[in-house]
Parts: sequence; C-alpha cells; structure tokens
Amino acid sequence: MREHELYVKYTRVWIPDPEEVWKAAEIIKDFKEGDTVLHLKLEDESTLEYSIGPKDNALPFLRNPDILVGENDLTALSYLHEPAVLHNLKVRFLESNHIYTYCGIVLVAINPYEQLQIYGEEVINAYSGQNMGDMDPHIFAVAEEAYKQMARDEKNQSIIVSGESGAGKTVSAKYAMRFFATVGGSANDTSVEEKVLASSPIMEAIGNAKTTRNDNSSRFGKYIQIGFDRIYHIIGANMRTYLLEKSRVVFQAEEERNYHIFYQLCASSSLPEFKDLTLTSAEDFTYTSLGENIFIEGVNDAEDLVKTREALTMLGVKEIHQVSIFKVIASILHLGNVGIVSERDGESCHINRDDTHLHHFCRLLGIEQEQMEHWLCRRKLVTTAETYVKNVSYAQAVNARDALAKHIYAHLFDWIVEHINKALHTSTKQHSFIGVLDIYGFETFEINSFEQFCINYANEKLQQQFNSHVFKLEQEEYMKEKIPWTLIDFYDNQPCIDLIEAKLGILDLLDEECKVPKGTDQNWAQKLYSQHSKSGHFEKPRMSNKSFIVVHFADKVEYQCDGFLEKNRDTVYEEQINILKASQFQLVADLFHDGKDAGPPSATSKTSKINVRAAKPVPKGHNREHRKTVGTQFRNSLHLLMETLNATTPHYVRCIKPNDFKESFVFDSRRAVQQLRACGVLETIRISAAGYPSRWTYPDFFSRYRVLMTKKDMTIGDKKQVCKNLLETLIKDPDKFQFGKTKIFFRAGQVAYLEKLRADKFRFACINIQKTVRGWLQRVRYRKIRKSAITLQRYGRGYLARRYAEMLRLTRAALICQKQYRMVRVRREYLRTRRAVITIQAFARGMFIRRLYQEFLLHHKAMIIQKTVRGWLVRKKYLRARYAAIVIQCFYRRVRAKRQLKQLKIEARSAEHFKNLSVGMENKIVQLQKKMDNKSKEYKTQNEQLVVTNTTLESEVTKLQKEVETLRSRQTPGTKVTSLQEELEKLRAELQEANAQRKQIEEEFSNEKQGLQQRVEELEKENTLLKKEKEEMNRRIQTSNQGVDVSQKEIRLQVELDEERQRYQNLVKEFSRLEQRYENLQEDMSSMKFHPGHRRNPSNQSSLGSDSNYPSINMSEVGDTDDTIQQVEEMGIEKAAMDLSVFMKLQKRVRELEQERKRLQTSLEEVEELSKQKGNEPKSSTSEDDINADLAYNSLKRQELETENKKLKNDLNELRKAVADKASDNNSSNELQEGYNLLLNQLKAANEELDVRKEEVLMLKTQIVNSTRQSENINHIDSNDGSELTNNKKPVDSEDAVDAPDLKKLLEAQLQTQSRQHKDELEALHTQIELLKDNLEKKQEMLDHFSTLSPEALVEFSVQQEITRLTNENLDLKELVEKLEKNEKKLKKQLRIYMKKVQELEVSHATKSRPELTRQVTVQRKEKDFEGMLEYYKEDEPLLVKSLITDMKPNAVSATVPCLPAYILFMCIRHADYINDDQKVHSLLTSNINAIKKVLKRNNDDFEMTSFWLANASRLLHCLKQYSGDEAFMTQNTAKQNEHCLKNFDLAEYRQVLSDLSIQIYQQLVRVAEGMMQPMIVSAMLESESIPSLAGVKPMGYRNRSSSLDCESGGPVGYTLQALIKQLGQFYTTMADHGLDPEIIQQVFRQLFYSINAVTLNNLLLRKDVCSWSTGMQLRYNISQLEEWLRGKNLHQSGAVATMEPVIQAAQLLQVKKKTSQDAEAICSLCTALSLQQIVKILNLYTPLNEFEERVTVSFIRDIQNRLQDRIENNQLLVDTKYTFPVLFPYTPSALSLETVHIPASLSLDFLTRV
Repeated sequence: MREHELYVKYTRVWIPDPEEVWKAAEIIKDFKEGDTVLHLKLEDESTLEYSIGPKDNALPFLRNPDILVGENDLTALSYLHEPAVLHNLKVRFLESNHIYTYCGIVLVAINPYEQLQIYGEEVINAYSGQNMGDMDPHIFAVAEEAYKQMARDEKNQSIIVSGESGAGKTVSAKYAMRFFATVGGSANDTSVEEKVLASSPIMEAIGNAKTTRNDNSSRFGKYIQIGFDRIYHIIGANMRTYLLEKSRVVFQAEEERNYHIFYQLCASSSLPEFKDLTLTSAEDFTYTSLGENIFIEGVNDAEDLVKTREALTMLGVKEIHQVSIFKVIASILHLGNVGIVSERDGESCHINRDDTHLHHFCRLLGIEQEQMEHWLCRRKLVTTAETYVKNVSYAQAVNARDALAKHIYAHLFDWIVEHINKALHTSTKQHSFIGVLDIYGFETFEINSFEQFCINYANEKLQQQFNSHVFKLEQEEYMKEKIPWTLIDFYDNQPCIDLIEAKLGILDLLDEECKVPKGTDQNWAQKLYSQHSKSGHFEKPRMSNKSFIVVHFADKVEYQCDGFLEKNRDTVYEEQINILKASQFQLVADLFHDGKDAGPPSATSKTSKINVRAAKPVPKGHNREHRKTVGTQFRNSLHLLMETLNATTPHYVRCIKPNDFKESFVFDSRRAVQQLRACGVLETIRISAAGYPSRWTYPDFFSRYRVLMTKKDMTIGDKKQVCKNLLETLIKDPDKFQFGKTKIFFRAGQVAYLEKLRADKFRFACINIQKTVRGWLQRVRYRKIRKSAITLQRYGRGYLARRYAEMLRLTRAALICQKQYRMVRVRREYLRTRRAVITIQAFARGMFIRRLYQEFLLHHKAMIIQKTVRGWLVRKKYLRARYAAIVIQCFYRRVRAKRQLKQLKIEARSAEHFKNLSVGMENKIVQLQKKMDNKSKEYKTQNEQLVVTNTTLESEVTKLQKEVETLRSRQTPGTKVTSLQEELEKLRAELQEANAQRKQIEEEFSNEKQGLQQRVEELEKENTLLKKEKEEMNRRIQTSNQGVDVSQKEIRLQVELDEERQRYQNLVKEFSRLEQRYENLQEDMSSMKFHPGHRRNPSNQSSLGSDSNYPSINMSEVGDTDDTIQQVEEMGIEKAAMDLSVFMKLQKRVRELEQERKRLQTSLEEVEELSKQKGNEPKSSTSEDDINADLAYNSLKRQELETENKKLKNDLNELRKAVADKASDNNSSNELQEGYNLLLNQLKAANEELDVRKEEVLMLKTQIVNSTRQSENINHIDSNDGSELTNNKKPVDSEDAVDAPDLKKLLEAQLQTQSRQHKDELEALHTQIELLKDNLEKKQEMLDHFSTLSPEALVEFSVQQEITRLTNENLDLKELVEKLEKNEKKLKKQLRIYMKKVQELEVSHATKSRPELTRQVTVQRKEKDFEGMLEYYKEDEPLLVKSLITDMKPNAVSATVPCLPAYILFMCIRHADYINDDQKVHSLLTSNINAIKKVLKRNNDDFEMTSFWLANASRLLHCLKQYSGDEAFMTQNTAKQNEHCLKNFDLAEYRQVLSDLSIQIYQQLVRVAEGMMQPMIVSAMLESESIPSLAGVKPMGYRNRSSSLDCESGGPVGYTLQALIKQLGQFYTTMADHGLDPEIIQQVFRQLFYSINAVTLNNLLLRKDVCSWSTGMQLRYNISQLEEWLRGKNLHQSGAVATMEPVIQAAQLLQVKKKTSQDAEAICSLCTALSLQQIVKILNLYTPLNEFEERVTVSFIRDIQNRLQDRIENNQLLVDTKYTFPVLFPYTPSALSLETVHIPASLSLDFLTRV
C-alpha cells in the first residue's frame, strides 16, 4: 500500500505548532498524489489548509489508533515518531498519573513534583521476581531486571540514570539502591544495605545544592558499585565521584544556594557542641548569602543535619572526626568573610590585624594566623636564579582566597567519599556488582563555562555508548530470529568526541595553553578558531571572539572562554597549602597530603574485580607537569567509567523535567521535547523505526487478526503458515514485514494498517448485522401495525353497536323516570301542606307549656339557693375543725420523725450498716478504730513513761542538789560545783524538752484522733451517697443494657479475641524466628570450635526450663502467682466471683511446687540410700556414738514434726473459721461463696488426710524404735570384740547403759531446739510487728486515697481491694496446704527409709536386681490387663525419639491410625506419670519438642512433612488436654478414657509450649504452601484463557523482548487454573490423610485464598495489559471455579470466599459501565472492599481491547473520587501479602481408646513394652 493512500478522509494526523510543538488534526478531504494542499479540521472545529510540497512541508505524521494511546512501551506504537511519543507520554502523565514509561530498553521517568505512594516495601515485593515487561513500568522493574540478569548471566550490571537538573535523577538512583538493599539484604547482621542507604544523606549534604531548576540538585556525578556475593547478598559498596562543582562554594546565582551542609551548620549553630565554631545565621556569611535566599520551602536544615550526623555515625565516622569535618566547613565560611583591603597603589593589599573571621579560620584549622595573613596577600615567585615574594592586587588576593576555599572543600569532599568507601568496603570476595550511575544530563544555559563543557562532554561519551548498545540489541534480535538485516544508519557522535579529546582537540589545546606562562583565554580561543574552523562540529560565533560553539548530539551550545584556563588549572598557591599541611589537627594535615594531588581517591574501586583495558590509549598532553589539570583528570576518570560500563550490561533511566515551575502534574510539551531529544529517547525511537519496530508472536497475531482469515485458512492446523498466508494476501510489499523463528516483524505503520483492515472488517460486519436487524425490526413493526388496525376495527364496530343498544335503554329509562317524577312531585306537595298544619299546632301547644314551665323553674331555683347556702355554712365549720386536727397531728408526727431520724443516723453510723452498704468498708472502720485504740494506749503508755521519767528526774535532781550542798559545805566553790551546776542545767533542759515533746505528742495524738473521726464521718456520708448513686447507676446500666444488641457484643468480643490471638501468634512467630536464628548461631559456633561435655539445647532452655535436677520453675511460678493476683485485681467483681480459674491457677502453682520438691526429695533419698548401703557393709566403720546421734536426731525430728503438725492444724482451723465467716458475710455473691466452699472442702480433705497420716506415724513409731534398737544390738554384737569391751566397759545386754547417754543427748538437743525456737519466734514477732506497722501505713495511705476518690471510683476500688485481700488469703491457705503436704511426704519417706533398714537387717542374703524384678512383675500384669501405657528404659529415650520423630517418614504410618506417633508419645508420657517419674516426663517432652523442631528445620520446604507434624503436634496437644483430668476436657470422654487420665502431673505448662509449637508449624505450613502456589497464581488467575477465545490481544512492544525472559526454554512456564486447583487439591488430600483437624484445614485454606487474592489484586493494580473487560470476565469465571472447588471439599464455610471479595469486586469493576453518574454511584456502592486509591488505579489502567470500547474519562474518575473522599479507609495501594490471620486450635477430643492402639512392627519399637 502506497503511503499517500493512507491520507484519506477521517484520518487523523499531527501538524507542527509553535506553542504545543505538535497539534492534532483530522483530514476532511481525501488526499491525492500531486495535491499541494491538505484539508484539515482542528480539534476546535476550525479548518486549516496545510500546504504540501517536496521542499516546504512533507506529509504530516499519522496518529496512532486510540487503542494504542497510553501504552506502557513507546515501541508498541504503530507509528513511531516524535509527536506520537510526546502525546503518549502526555496522556499517561496527565490522565493516568503514570510517571514511568518504557521506550525499548530505556525507562522514561517524568518528575511528578509530588510524593507518590508507589515506593513502599509492598511494591518492592510485588516487582521482585517479575519480568520487566510483565508489570507496569517502574524503577523497581529496571532494578529487578538488573538483579535478575546478574544472577542468571553472572555478569555485572549498570543502571545509568541521567537527565537535567531537577528531573529526579538522584531520587531515581536512591530508589534503585533501596530496591537492591531490600531484595539483596546482607547475609549476616552487618547491615551493609543500611550503610549503603546511609551514604545518600551524607552525599546530598556535601554535594547537593538548591538551583533555579531544582531544590536538591546534585552538583557532582557519582557511580556507586553495590557488591554481591555468590548467593547475591549485598556485601559492600564503592563510590566514585566526578567533577564536583567547586565554584559553587564561592559563588551562587540569584535564588540559588551553596551546598546544604553550610546551611545545616548555620541552622544548628546554637547547639552546645557547635559553640566553638562561632557560626551565626547563613545571611551573615558571604559564601552562603550570594543567592539572597537562604531557605528552601518545606526543608528544615537543622533536622537534616541530625540525619547527616546519624548517617556519619552509622558509617563509622567517629565523633572527633565529625567535629573536625564541621570545623573545616565552618572555617570555609569564615574564610569567605575575611576582609581584604586594597592599598592606594592598587597593586597590593592587606588584612586587618583584628579580623575576627581570619582568627576563627586559623583557630578552627589549627594553623598560624600570621603566616596565613601574610600569604593571602602575597605570593612567591621562583626563577632559575632567585626566589622573591611579590605583593598581589586586591582582585588577585580575592581570587586566591576563593581558590583556597574551593580547594579545601574539594579535598574535604574527597576525604569524606574515601571514608564512606572504607566503611562500605568488605573483606569478603566479591562475586559480582551492580553499578548505579547518577550523572548530570546535557546542559545549556545563557552563559556556559568550563563545567557545562565537561558535563556535555561526558554526555557525548554516554550517548555514544547508548547508541552502540541499542544498535547491538537490535542486531542480536534480528540474528536470533534469523531475519536478514541491513546496516541501520544511526547518529554517530565520534567526530564530536574526537573534537574534544583527540590530539590537538579542545582539551589538548586547553592544557597546552595552561602550560604557557602568560596564557590567556583569548589566545586559547584563537588557537581553537585556527585549528578547528573546518570541523563540522565546531563553529565560531559571528559577534564574539571569546566564545566558540560545539555542535553536540542534542543541540548547539555556545561556550564563553572566560575562566576556562583558571578552572582547568585549579591554581592554589603552594605557600597556603604548606601552611595547611602544618596544621595542628591531623585531619587537616591529612587532607592536603602530597598523595592526594595525584587524582581523586574516589575514582578507583578496590572492590571491583573487573580487568578492563582501554580500546585506545588515553590521549596525553605534551610535556605535562606532575600535577594534572582538571580537564585531564576528568577525561581519565571518564575513560575509566566508560571502560567499566562497557564491561557491564547497561540499563538506562532517562529522567524528564515536565516544567520549569516545579508544579505537580503539569506538562510543558516544549521542555519535554527538548529533553527527549537530548537524552536519546527519540534516537532510540528512530533506530527502532528504521528497522522492524513492531514484533508479534505467531499465536498473538493469529488470535488478534483471525477475523481477517477465511474458512479455508482456519482449517490449516499450522498457525505459522496461516499467518504467512494472511500477510502475503493483505500486504503486497514483502519489505514491509519479515517472518522470524518465533515472531513476525513489521515496518512502522503496518500494524496500524492491519488494525484499519480489522476495524473495516468489523465495521462491515456491523453494517450487515445492522441491516438484517433493522429489516427484521421493520417487519415486526408492520405486523404489529396490521394487527393493531384489525383490532381497532373490531373494537370500533362493537363500540357503535353498544352505543345503539344504550340509546334504546336510555329511551325506556326516560319514560320510567318521567312517570316516577310526576308521582313524586304531587306527593311532595301534599306532604308539605300536612307538615305546615302540624307545625302550627305544635308551636301553639308549646307556648302554653313553656309558660307553665317557667313558673316551676322559678320555685326550683329558690330551693337550690337555700340548699347551697346552708351547705356552705356547715362545710365551713367542718373545715375549721379538720384544720385544727391536722395541725396537732403534724406537730406530733414531726416529733416522732425527729426521733426516728436520729435513730437512723445512729444506725447509719454503725459498722454493720456501713458493711452492708459497701463490701470491705467494715474492715477499714474497724482498723481505724483499732488504730485509735492503739493510739490511745500509746498515749497512756507515753503519759505513764513521762510520769515515771519526771519522777526519776526529780529524784535525781533532789539527789544532785543534796550532793551539791554537801560538796559546797565540804569544799570551796570550784570546778566541780560548776560542772554539777552545768549538769543540773542540762537535766533541767532535758526535762523541759521531754515535757515539750510530751505536749507535742499529745497535740499530735489529739489532732490525729480528730482527723480520723472526721474521716470516719466523711466516709459514712460518702457511703450513703455511694449507695444511692450505685442504685441509680445499676438502674441506668440495666436500662442501657436492654437496648444493646447481643450480636454486636459477640462480634466485638470476637474481633478483640482475634486481635489478641493474632498479637500472641505474631509474638510466637517472632520467638520462633529468634530461636531459629539462635540455633543457627549455635551451630556456627559449634562448627568453628568444639565444646566438650554436655551442651544445653537453646530452645529447651528458652521454652522448657533447665534440664538439671535443680528447681527450674520457682521464679516463673512466683511470676505466675503475681500475674494471677493482678488478673484478679483487673477483673470486675462479677467475673472475679464467677471465674474459678484464678483459684485453679493457685492450685496449679501448689502442685507444681510440690513436683519440684518431690524431685529434690528423690535426689536426697538416693543419697541417703547410698549412704545407708555403705553403712550396712560387713566392715562397718560406724561407731556407737554416731548411732546414738542418729537416734537422737530422729527422735528430735519426730517430735518437731508432731509439734509442727499440731500447730499447723490449729492455724488451719482458725483460718478455716475466718474464711467461713468471710464467706457468710459476703453471702450476696453466690459464686464467690461457692469458691470459698470449694477451698474449704479441699482444706478439710487435706486436714483429714493429715490426721490419717499422723495416726500412721503414731502406729509405726513403736515399730521404728524397736527395729532401730534391734539393729543397734545386731551391729553392736557383730562389731564388738575384746578390745572394745575393755575400752567401753559396757555389757552388751545393758539397755540402761545405752539409753542414759541417749537421753542426755536428747535433752540437750531438745533444749537447743527450744532455744532456737524461742529465737525464731522472737524474730518472727519482730518481723510481724514490722509488717503490722507497714500494713498500718499502707492502710493509712489507702484511707487518704479514699478521700480523694469519686463515689463511683471508691466503690470500684473497695471491691478490687476486697478481691485482692481474698486472693491473698487463698494464697496463704494454699501455702499452708503445701507445707502440710511437704511434712506428710517427709514423714512417708522417713518411714520408707526405716523400713528399708529393717528389711536389710532381717534379710541375710543378697537381694535380687530390682529392675529385672520390676520388669518381670510388670510384664505379668500387662498380659492380664492393658491400660494403654508404654514402658521404656530411660537409656532408650534417644532411640525412641530417633525412631518416632527424627527418622519418621509420613508414608511409614500412612496405613495406620492417623497421628500414630502422637498417640505413642502420649502413652509413654502416661507411663512416666503412672510411675510418678517427673524427670522422665520432663526429659521425654523436652526431647520430643526439640526433635520436632529439628525435623521441621531440616525439612523447611517440605509441605508433606510439615503437615504431618502439624497433625501430630496438635493431636498430642489434644491428648494432653483430653487426659489432663480437668472436667472441662472430660465431658466427651468415655468411662475408660477417664480412667486413663494423668494421675500425678499437671502438664499445663507443656500444653502451652506445644500450642506455641503448633502455631510455629502452622505458620511454616502456610509459608511453604504459599511458596509453592506463588508462581501459579498470576498465570492461572489472570493470564490463562479459562474461557477460550475470550481474551483479545493488543499490540505489544518491548516487553516480549525483555532479556529477563528465558528465550531458549520458550519463556516462562504458564500455569492454568486447573493446575492451581490441582495443587490446592493436593494440599487438601495431604492434610486430610495426615488426620489434621478440619477446623485447622479450613484456616489453612482461608490463608491460602487470601494469598491468592493479594497476589492477583496486586498484579492487577500494577499491570495495564490485564485491566480489560475480558480479563474481568476471565477472573469472574476463575473465582467461580475456585468457589465450586471449595463447596466440593466442604470448605465454603471456612471464610475463604470472603477473603476473595476485593478481587471479586475488582473483576466486577472491570465489567460494569463507566460513563454516567448513575454508573459512578453503582461503582461506589459495589466496591466496598476496595480502597479509593485501588478503584482509581484500576479505572486509570482500564484498557479497551478494540476501537468499539471507550476509555474511562478523567471526569468520571474525578466523580468517583469526590463521592468516596469521605470514606475512612487505609490509603495503601497494594494488599499486604505477608498478613496472616490468627490461627485457633479448637479442642478436638479423640474417640480412640489408647488400649486399642496397634504399633506396627515396621517402626522398630521393640524396646517399648505395653502396660
């Protein structure tokens, strides 16, 4: 088809426009070859004649079909040209708010100047693992592509980010690094990724500044290499910097700022640590005030400095170095304020001696002020003959000062970069890296200098590399598809690069001119004119001899030569540098070390492993000095950068600045086109358009254009051949397309032509359909009209007949009416006459009667008056008498009421009444009364003491007076009399002081007594008020509770329960993760260093306590008791009264403490048995004194126990009475009284058992003494010989001789015991006194607290205090019970010891082996009766764990009872409980739990193994509950199962541990299942065609050419919905076969369906190609299939369908109409599960698949936003894929009896014996 044939009527084109660059128009008349004018109609309906000519204007560009507008990839456009690219970007940016667009391999990023919520962690997770073209364009997609290619190809990658200042380069690079830090987090805890991100605020502070185009413009280029190891985790990073804009340090244009760090320091100058810097506001310094605006809107410089310091600290920069850095920066500011004064001659200058800024500059840098002052105004000249010092002019001195400031800042910048690289450096070997290049884009200003020249030179090099890479990719694509290709002509900017860097190029000539002693910029310009005037890329301006023009790839740029030489030399006087080198501060001296001058330290990478070689030698200057110029350094670093980029796979991000006013979502077409031309996007389009830009796979082409095929073509089975036949038929020019191996390649515009043919085909088909339908409608209409006419005629004739019949009826009726009317008229006349006569008669008769009536009426009225008067007189007299009686009664009743009121007040003040009003107030009043009594007693005691003291003192005074008189009479007045007088005065003073203290104490007592009485009265008043308010509140509560809906309460409670459960399970999950991490660290340590001996299992230590024989739960039990008391205090009075679980917990504590005591007692018993066995050997070394001591000790111990038992019994009876009294006093609470009764019954039972044990002790006492004596006699006879008889001189049969010393020792021991008891009792009394004092103080504080509380709070507080008191009393009772049980056990064990001694003495032969005897007896009993227990030896426990857990395979027990290992383990636990072996129980449960954890860790990706152990762990948990003996778990048990309950141990703590373990296994199961489903979800739910031929195919661009796809294997594997359902079925079958509870299975599938919903919806929100009507239909169908599967598996009530509600509503949103306001209202009411952001995103992404569909208008989306703006919701765009529902393990008892469990022989558990 010829080109001019496309320009027909209604074709839309683009024409140039000076304002909008390109303007849309429509052809209104067909264009014919040879026409000079094209008739167009603009969008404003105006017409235009567009001139066409071979020289003037060519034919305008054609517009793409609407279906292609807004594409993700610009290469997907059929017509590839500048207006199409610009329009597509504009539509995506303004209408859809999409800032990212692909252009082949380039990502175009438009700065929105607004914070968008598209960079969260959930977005990173959504893009991670996805192919580049599968999701919407994003910087994360490019980063993922680089990461994936690095991992797959094992080749280093680079991301090149470029663009104008303010286009968003730095932000894009920052987000790319954030993606790498999140996806490739460090393998250890070094937090390398955090350090990489922490480098950004530092570099922004020292390298970014505000410009007129950008508030945070990077004024340097940087290349960051992020290093990865072999498993692609970040291990380090390295940074190179390029061409820092040093001139900004000393000069800023208007409305611009210096580097941020200066303003940050000035903003924080008031901080104490910065006082030494002597900084003030930035307006006071020259270097920071040149731009005349020191602030940036929305930026807090002080807060930014805090972030900068935190980043420096994170990167390891010490505080002292930070202070030094800030000193250097502050010194630069002071240097700029140094005042240089010009001399009169104008050739010299000086600095004032008292210049404070110079003083601060030298002080901060630690240099000599005099030397710096001298050399700032002078310079040294060195010649061959001599060296002399020369004064410099004012201008030269200012330039030297500014050069020094720039030099200092540049070296400080390099030092910081070097230390950042050191902090990011790692010793680990780097496997690969990804580089992120953030470099300046092409720049052109009104005045362009040396910096712009270097920037544009760098962009020329990058553009050359970009062009060659794009051309290379095109060539590879053609060769891979085996398509013949010709060389594509693309712009080669090598001549421009040669102009700059070749021999005698611009840089070479600049270096040569710098070497000339008196070289100037003008001389250098003349050399350029003479050398390059003939170059096509060099031009000389017409009106200037100090500038030159370079024709760059993007535009012509005119450079001003002024300052080139100075900036290239970067001259700083050597004398000034030497002064800085001699600084007192090490950091300043290091900055200017000689090694620094060789080049920037940051330009080399120590971590890179690339060995690159330049393609050609680096150009060198002639006779260059040791110190390189700036241009040479930049050229060398640029060559190194290009070598690095050429050795990597590049990825390009081009940032576009949409407008110059920084307004959000405003698009300036002219500025955008300039940048598109400059950044190479249009060059990419041109290269693509020059070849075959449109590529279609054969299946996609067949699906899209099969409408153009014939029936004959459709019968061919080979789709490839069908496509070839179709194209050869439709497109006659074979050069317009090519057939590849897997794709069809089209020239530009051919897809649009095919779309036109397809649309014409559809239009023709529509016309035929319309013709047929319209004919059918007309025929139907004719039949309806004919039928209607016949019906009308029939009804009309009937109507006329009915009218005639009606007339006849009316005539007959008229005659009848006349007859009746005449009759009525005559009758009415007669009746009227008769009625008149009767009326006259009536009136006459009435007149006579009324006269008679008037007379009677007058008599009657007179009688009434008389009656009324007489009655009034009588009533008046009666009322006077009644009033007098009432007055008397009132006075009498008032007297009685006063008496009654007085009596009620007395009763109200009584304690009984107060106790009835408020529970617990009685005790407080009694305590207050007791306190008053105690105070009165103390007062009396103190009075008595004072009286005694006074008496004593008076007697002493009298005595002393007598002595004084005696001494006076005997001796002369002297020192003794004086001393006695002084002592007398002291005694008198002490007496006065004692009297004063006495008065003070009396006053205090009286005041306190009055205060207490007042408080008691106030409490009584408040109590009465409290009662009334309490009753009123109860009525209000009852009234309000009647209106509360019970279902809402249940829902709220259920939600709170779920939230609490979820928080707990998250804690369990976090605990599991930390435990796993700890185990990994332990394994690493064990692999590095072997630790001999036993090593405790960390998980055992953390969850189950210690494995030693020492108590491991005492502290935890104390905490549990405290938690229980706190729980009682926090619960309301009704719940506390009804909840007996609190008291059960107290019982649990007692039992568990008893278990610990048993364990300790067992070990003690074993030690005693060993000692006794040693004592019973034939050669016994026990002396008779030891035996007597033992007997005395045993007797003493027995007596102590009896005494203690009696005392405890009395105390117990007293406490029982007190509790019973309390329970009877609080009889208003039935539930609380039941709890008291329960505790009393338990105490009674314990007391009765204690009495029985005491009787047993008394009965066996005699037997013990006899047996002991008998054993002593036997031992004495056996061991006695002649020498012993001689020494001891005691006959063998003399009992008195033996008993006498025993009795003596016994008495001594009793006396000692009694003395110790007295001491202990005394200490106990002292302690009790202290406790009583503390208690009194606490109650006094409580009383004070009562006075401040409101009535409601007072009642609540008193109730809580009463509950706390009762709980403490119950705890005390429990402790008493515990002591009694301990004593009982102690007596039993002592009895057993004595019995063993007797048996050992009586039995002369050796006893048999106890384990064998026990085993034989047990075997005989098991054969008779099997009780559902399994016995094993302790040493066989590892074998049991290994056989039943470690080596267990699920298929080994598949044919047996489900959860068989759990039943076997519980049967073993039952036997350990049966023999009362707590060590065995503890060891077995601990080893089992640890073994399960190890198995799950080893098989962390095995769904079958995880499901198997989840079923067994939950079953073991259910067994521990079912057979725990708790009544709550025994309701569904059989009688036999109740007999199998645990007898000795309460394993509630282990139940909690197993519950936590089950939660961890559940979370691992869900994680494994989600990992297996993850690759299937998107393909099955969104991409597979569940409904054949429904989904249409749109033209696609570069996404199918993404290098992330595995082309050799045919691309990624596509999963269908059936594959996903099959996988779900496998999950269900596996869990059901393992016997997992149905409730847990339902929760698993609820979580899995939530994951399906989250992944599907997130992909839908990030993919434009699936947001269409057909996808919505496919999605609805797929969801219905999943719902059908749930119903088939009886899982529809699990809540899984409810989790799919968001994606269901999204599918409905894709299908509903989206035009009118009614549609908007319907969408708002429909999409309740979707957020506003999600709804708007789907509407923006909605894409029509053909021209008959319409896009969603912007006004419709705005209408939706306005309607839903008040909706309260989460503004998060994507669904959290990591959210997990809280799991609940409902109690499910087993109907299986333990005695029926069969153990298969294949398990090799022969060492287990059935009991």
